[in-house]
Amino acid sequence: MPNNSAGVIAFQGLPGAYSDLSCRKAYPGWTTLPCPSFEAAMDAVRDGRAGLAMLPCENSLAGRVPDIHRLLPDSGLHVVGEHFERVEHCLLAPKGASIATLKRAHSHPVALGQVLKLIKELSLQPVIEADTAGAAELIAQRGGVEDAAIASELAAEIYGLEILRKNVEDAAHNTTRFYVCRTTPLEGPFEAGDWVTSFVFRVRNIPAALYKALGGFATNGVNMTKLESYMVGGAFTATQFLADVDGRPDDPALARALEELAFFSADVRVLGTYRAHPYRLAQREGN
Repeated sequence: MPNNSAGVIAFQGLPGAYSDLSCRKAYPGWTTLPCPSFEAAMDAVRDGRAGLAMLPCENSLAGRVPDIHRLLPDSGLHVVGEHFERVEHCLLAPKGASIATLKRAHSHPVALGQVLKLIKELSLQPVIEADTAGAAELIAQRGGVEDAAIASELAAEIYGLEILRKNVEDAAHNTTRFYVCRTTPLEGPFEAGDWVTSFVFRVRNIPAALYKALGGFATNGVNMTKLESYMVGGAFTATQFLADVDGRPDDPALARALEELAFFSADVRVLGTYRAHPYRLAQREGN
C-alpha cells in the first residue's frame, strides 16, 4: 500500500473533538484524520494513511483512558511525543437560541460531569451523547432554541453554532494528556534536555516483587512520575503496570534501573522515549 502519511495525523472522534483541536495545536498545518475508534486511529498509522496518531492517555479530572493502556502495548506503535491540552468547554447552540431559551445540554458523559455548576445554574436537563463533537453536530442538524451542546470552540466553528458561554467547566485545571505515536521509535543518541520514557512491565508473581522491581529507580535517583496497574488476559494475578520516568534509556542511571526492573519482571517493554512537553516542565517548576 502506498504511504500517503506525510503531514497527516489521526485521532479518535469527529471533526471538532478535543483530540482534533490538540492535533491542530501541536502540529499546525497538518491534515487531521478523524477515526471512529482508537483502534481505527492506530490502524491509520499502521497502514500508512497517517504518519502520527494523537491518543489521549489521561485527564486531570477523569483519570486514565483505559482503552489506550490496553491497546497501545500491543499496537506496534511507539510513543514519540506528548501533548497537554487545556479543556475549555463552551456552551454552543444554533443561531436564535439564547441562555433563556435553553432546556437541555447534550455532550459526552465526562464533559457533562465537568459542567455541573452550569447545568444547575441554568436548570438544564443533561443528555448523554457519544462525544462532544457529535453532540455539536447533532444540535446543528436539529436546530431549534431549546438544545445546546457542551463542546469546543473548534466544534462551534465547524458546525456553525453560536458560543453562548466560554470556559463553562467547573475546574480551571481540566487538562488532557496525549501520547503522540508512530510506527518507528525515536532512537538515540539523544540530545541533552528533558526527556520522558514510558514502559510497561509485569512483575513475577512472588512476594515483594513490585517493591524489588522498583527499588532500582530509587537507588539510582530516577524520578518516576506515573505508575498505574491494570489486569491483562482476564487473570486477577496477571497485573501489568504502565510507568513514566524522567530521563532516557542511554542515561546510565536509568539504564541501571531498567536492568534491575527486568531482573524482577516477567516482561518489560519500552513504549517510547520523547521530549518532555513544556506544560510538564512548567508544572514541575511550580512544585
